[in-house]
Amino acid sequence: MKLRFWLVGAVVGAALLQASAVYAYKTEVIVKAENKSDFTAVVAAVHQQMQPGGRYEFVDKGEREKVDANFADMQSLFDKYDTTAQMDASAKVQLFNDQEAVNAILTHRDDKRLVCESVAPLGSHIPKTTCRTYREIEQEHRDTQNFQQQMRQVNTPVGGKG
Repeated sequence: MKLRFWLVGAVVGAALLQASAVYAYKTEVIVKAENKSDFTAVVAAVHQQMQPGGRYEFVDKGEREKVDANFADMQSLFDKYDTTAQMDASAKVQLFNDQEAVNAILTHRDDKRLVCESVAPLGSHIPKTTCRTYREIEQEHRDTQNFQQQMRQVNTPVGGKG
């Protein structure tokens, strides 16, 4: 149990020590289940939140496949052992690794995650820290892409290739 908390602390510490002007706040355990019925409820909740408008809607196709593969691995463990208490050491390690992989993806794509960056405003050399949610960043990105696509359509001659 102490090793588990040490591992989580080491991963979080390593993430915080990255030499970058961008950083994020708040990490939480999203996927954690002790028995088969809890796991089924967690999987259903995560899939619901990965739908448009959900907390994890920004999880891309490749990440969804990884999440589903990890969920399948965890499901097979819960099919074999009904609870974590019944699992042997290697099964517990596999369950923990699968949970961590899913939690890493979901935490990174969490629309409530606060992302801050230190940027010098135009005309100044003094950096200013600005913070936005991941949802705000992704929405701005989508709006920019939509605007660019609209501009391409407006600038494309009728009947011509652009």
